[in-house]
Amino acid sequence: MTPLDAEPFVGLLALDKPPGPTSHDVVVKVRRRLKSPGAGHLGTLDPAASGLLLVAIGAATRAIAVWQGGEKTYEGVARFGVITRSQDADGEILEQRSTAGLSEAAVRTASAAFIGDLEQVPPMVSALKVGGERLHRLARRGLDVARPPRRVRVLQWEWLSFDLPEAGFRVRCSGGTYVRTLIHDLGQALGTGAILSRLRRTRSEPFGLERSVSVDDLDRLSPGEVLAKGGTSLDEALRVLPSVELDEPAALEAGMGGRPLIDPGVAPVGGGERSVVLRDRSGRALALGELTMAESRDRAYVCPHVVFPWAVRTGRRVRHEGVPWEALSEPRA
Repeated sequence: MTPLDAEPFVGLLALDKPPGPTSHDVVVKVRRRLKSPGAGHLGTLDPAASGLLLVAIGAATRAIAVWQGGEKTYEGVARFGVITRSQDADGEILEQRSTAGLSEAAVRTASAAFIGDLEQVPPMVSALKVGGERLHRLARRGLDVARPPRRVRVLQWEWLSFDLPEAGFRVRCSGGTYVRTLIHDLGQALGTGAILSRLRRTRSEPFGLERSVSVDDLDRLSPGEVLAKGGTSLDEALRVLPSVELDEPAALEAGMGGRPLIDPGVAPVGGGERSVVLRDRSGRALALGELTMAESRDRAYVCPHVVFPWAVRTGRRVRHEGVPWEALSEPRA
């Protein structure tokens, strides 16, 4: 495994984004400071939002889809009595309504209907694409187009404080859920309207703010210190997936895009293109893939779909240069 204080680092960096900069602004700073031009974030935080922003570095960008679907936890403040175009405090005010009859009990009762599986219509001011164009660009031109609803899940909705017309909350939900749309829809159900006043992401499972760096840390600390404080190696980050250990011949074959035949053990078969992580006997991640059942039904084919660069290079050196497996040094992505 590549040490955290060595270059290049391959894995995830957890950042605590402040309100103000865009997620892209933060990624650009990571690329420049850590000399990792290919870095990319796992999920956008709106400029006004703060909290956990995960950035994939190096070959970890090839595995972004593995972590994007994790459950998210947010803490925020809802403000009742107002409706804006963007469904948050930054948007143009469309309507203001009275909150004279609003109560804590009414808010708690109404929010209970938003726990579980929901069909959510994304907001116009968002980065989603319709017809090949970002919705927020269409919104800036004054357009309002039909957006197909998306299936989301709210697992938990807690109210932390009430000082009406504002109330603090914590929501745990599926990836892809728009919290400002949850608040907007709650306001519609109550008849008062509502916007998201503040938002902070505290977790993106299985990662949290407890091991993160601030944007200021990127300037204040050395790259090695930044990674030691907020970095998670690719080998560790991929522990969210079941592992399949390959012996040397199978690892070499998988590294060259082949389909070695193995005993599947307890690993899932037919789980999808990124359902298992393929590792060598030292625990190093070589590829993401799936297992498909062989004709014998007691064996399975390893089908790599995302092969990391060091696995490809290792296979080429062994196959074409005759370098013994055990003589190879640690990979550098």
